[in-house]
Amino acid sequence: MEVIGDLPRELFLEILLRLPVESLMRCKCVCKYWYALISNPKFIELHLKYNCNNNVCVLLKRCLLTCLGERENMLSLVCSSGFSFINLDVDLSLYKKEPCLQLLGHCDGIICLSNYRDDIVLCNPATRETMVLPESCLPCYSSISNLIPQTSALGFGYDSRTHHCKVVRIISYWEERSGSGLPHHSRVEVYSLATGSWKELNVKVPAHVWYSPCFETYFNGAFHWYAIDDNRNEVILSFHMGNEEFQVIPMPSALSLYDYSMCRSLFVWNGRIALVIYPRKGIEKSFQIYVMKEYGVRESWTKILTIGPLTKVEMPLAFWKNDEILMEGSDGLVVSYNLKTQELKDLPIYGVPKSFATLVYINSLVSVKGGNRVLDGDNTGENVSSP
Repeated sequence: MEVIGDLPRELFLEILLRLPVESLMRCKCVCKYWYALISNPKFIELHLKYNCNNNVCVLLKRCLLTCLGERENMLSLVCSSGFSFINLDVDLSLYKKEPCLQLLGHCDGIICLSNYRDDIVLCNPATRETMVLPESCLPCYSSISNLIPQTSALGFGYDSRTHHCKVVRIISYWEERSGSGLPHHSRVEVYSLATGSWKELNVKVPAHVWYSPCFETYFNGAFHWYAIDDNRNEVILSFHMGNEEFQVIPMPSALSLYDYSMCRSLFVWNGRIALVIYPRKGIEKSFQIYVMKEYGVRESWTKILTIGPLTKVEMPLAFWKNDEILMEGSDGLVVSYNLKTQELKDLPIYGVPKSFATLVYINSLVSVKGGNRVLDGDNTGENVSSP
């Protein structure tokens, strides 16, 4: 049996796999052997797999007020153990004071951020590595003079066929004086970490993405947006990262026509898509939860339960631990609602009201520049086997 110091090699690997990313980054400085071991794509994959099974957290974006009254974005990590949270020391200089900063998605410890105007940034909060994506491959103008281009949708997810993450962008072209409220046409481009470049897709966008709070969700290999079809019906528009095709998923039949007084939010709950419907305004709000039991099938939407009415709760933020849902209070306080006990608990997390966004998150050593996956090619350095 191979021995490292006084420990068998298998036990040594077990210990390393349980260390947080910050500790592993320091361990890489111990010696060349440790550096090669921790940098090995197989070890990175095993560490990610361990955290997926044991250390799932919620990444929270919020705005805080400085002493000068200015807003600054902060990323925090909320852990299920004792509802503890820590502020992440991540360089957000590009987006520090961006009021419209969006969390677009999470993939293997990498998050995607954008202001929907200029730059798109990939970031690993654990390793503090960031990368600004290159400019769009689509022109910033339209060949038709009276059309104005605008980014209407962004998504981020994992392509299981290439074993790399992708960013998808929909650019819609609007008539200057159009009264229809719908774009003239749209174009689509995809950035892949496998190639490090954008490419335009020759596909038709079958519905028009519309904003709805806490709706954009990656699930089942596809990214999902709230959208309106040409008949003004509410739908879920999805883009599959593997085959790079769109799909229109119907809403529950009771919600086929848009109602401005109600909000819709989309989450992943117990391995299924969950739709939460709640009033846009009101001191007391009730939250109806629908689950799509068979993906893509309208008839499978089932109303599971109704939460509330709850006082001073603004909107849902994320499901976590299966029986808990994080919610934003109307006073900028984050609360957690237990679906089983129906208990509402205040968490010591504050922010500017309506500045919150969340992602279910896993710490990892995966690089934002790609090249981490075992399946990307031959491994380098020390051979690592699962303990």
